[in-house]
Amino acid sequence: MPPVTNIAAYQFAPLADLKPLRDRLAAMCRTWSLKGTILLSTEGINLFVAGPRTEIDLLLAELRAVPGLESLSPKVSESADQPFTRMLVKIKREIIAFGVEGIDPARRPAPKLSPRELKSWLDEGRPVTLLDTRNEFEVKLGTFENAVPIGIKHFREFPEAVKKLPEEMKQQPIVMFCTGGIRCEKAGPFMQREGFEQIFQLDGGILKYFEDCGGDHYQGECFVFDKRVGVDPGLAETANTQCFVCLRTLNGDEQNDPRYVEGKSCPHCFRSSEEQRLRELAEHQAAIVRVTRPLPGSVPKDNYRPLKVAGVHDGRRLLDFLHAVLGHIPHLDWQTEFERGHIVNAAYESVGPDQVVRSGERYFHHQVANLEADVNAAITILHEDDAIIVLNKPAPLPIHPSGRFNRNTLQAILREVYSPQKPRPAHRLDANTTGVVVFTRIANYARILQPQFERGEVEKVYLARVIGHPPADKFHCEAAISATSGDFGSRTINEESGLRAFTEFRVLNCLNDGTALLEVIPHTGRTNQIRVHLWHLGYPIRGDQAYLPDRQPGDTQTHSVDDPPLCLHAYRLTFTHPLTGKRVTFEAPLPQWAR
Repeated sequence: MPPVTNIAAYQFAPLADLKPLRDRLAAMCRTWSLKGTILLSTEGINLFVAGPRTEIDLLLAELRAVPGLESLSPKVSESADQPFTRMLVKIKREIIAFGVEGIDPARRPAPKLSPRELKSWLDEGRPVTLLDTRNEFEVKLGTFENAVPIGIKHFREFPEAVKKLPEEMKQQPIVMFCTGGIRCEKAGPFMQREGFEQIFQLDGGILKYFEDCGGDHYQGECFVFDKRVGVDPGLAETANTQCFVCLRTLNGDEQNDPRYVEGKSCPHCFRSSEEQRLRELAEHQAAIVRVTRPLPGSVPKDNYRPLKVAGVHDGRRLLDFLHAVLGHIPHLDWQTEFERGHIVNAAYESVGPDQVVRSGERYFHHQVANLEADVNAAITILHEDDAIIVLNKPAPLPIHPSGRFNRNTLQAILREVYSPQKPRPAHRLDANTTGVVVFTRIANYARILQPQFERGEVEKVYLARVIGHPPADKFHCEAAISATSGDFGSRTINEESGLRAFTEFRVLNCLNDGTALLEVIPHTGRTNQIRVHLWHLGYPIRGDQAYLPDRQPGDTQTHSVDDPPLCLHAYRLTFTHPLTGKRVTFEAPLPQWAR
């Protein structure tokens, strides 16, 4: 079989009409049997693609015909097998996520140093600081001799890491480098803006240095983001691999370690004892405290709030759609946001209020220097293993990024703590509800656990403290719940077109203050199901600001940290463990109001 040709390329250039370009490239790549990823943005293009040489050349010709990409120059290597599993062509806000406004590599780049010039400097012993801008796990595989690693897990941490560099470095010559050069395109101008006077970026990165200069002054290999994992100075694939569970890079010795079992464990994530497991849990618990002090959302940062068009809004004006889904924001405020260019489409291009929206489209509300409301970050890890993380969620704390909350969410916090893994919730829990919530550590386990919730195979037990004393010790509710939310996200009973819902209740204690403590078992999983059913029955949950005692829906969904608590607690959860296949049960400690 002929070798597979791999290309990696990027170019910062103003691009327009991204949607038709995306669709055209996706169709061509499918026709040519190419695989990989192409990222398009108004700031340029970034791609990693592999396939037969002839078809790769056809793709490059197509790209160079795009205005602004005429000089696109890829780095080329070969591999025995196709390193990618699918072909993706996506529109992104940035072709390399950085999150700092005002950095424009196309118009204001940092000076570049060619690989041959850098080699000459190093041969001469010229005093220069080599700054490795890559993530820690990449540096582990190899870097330049005497290079200074910036010390980050994600490139978005780079700006904070720069602030920790010694002040005297601002007057020293610095050559920064990364895999292919794209990260330095943004890192260089940023460091210049921060006062570093002699910044150079290695043109083409490590891969171009290997191509032009071989391995002189370099130790080890270069990490690449595909199945090859690492390439040597001859750009040949190496024997290193990556752990399926913890995503660490593994050299030959680590692969020969008896703790390495493909798809299950490696020397870094192998659990040999309960003591080791508890030590790691304690480290993650401490990391939660570190990440949330201060809260991530307390630092100003631009946010792009996603808004997906449902079928019911197809054909509406964009302004009318926004007012329908976020009715608490006045028309005049939306009009101002349009005038400021803060309403953008999927290509991050400003759009007007009369734009006709179609079902399935995505728009974004650009919130400049956004600050998020405070949340309760007293998150407790109840259990963790190779597959799942079980937590006692405090309140108020949203699980998913949505609405006013993006960084101050449980998912965002856990992804920071467990990086490079990206934990994802297996089910939903209201922001104001406390108790047991389960996250999976990687996608494979999510595909096993999430369907259990969808099929109703998970046993859930809640505790609720309600206003009033129900006359019967046991009762239930089968009232259908509306499929869509009202102006403030609340649901109502809708027997005609609502979704089937079934909840059982058992009175545990009737208290002297006129409230009662109930055990609640929801047999279906509708949004706000327990709260809506109790509200409908005339026993609203104490502290609920959305479903009020007078049967009128309120205007508050997520509480503030100073509000009285919503007395609803996810007490117990039983499901089939996605790794062992055994039924497991987890309980969260009782809140004060339930003791």
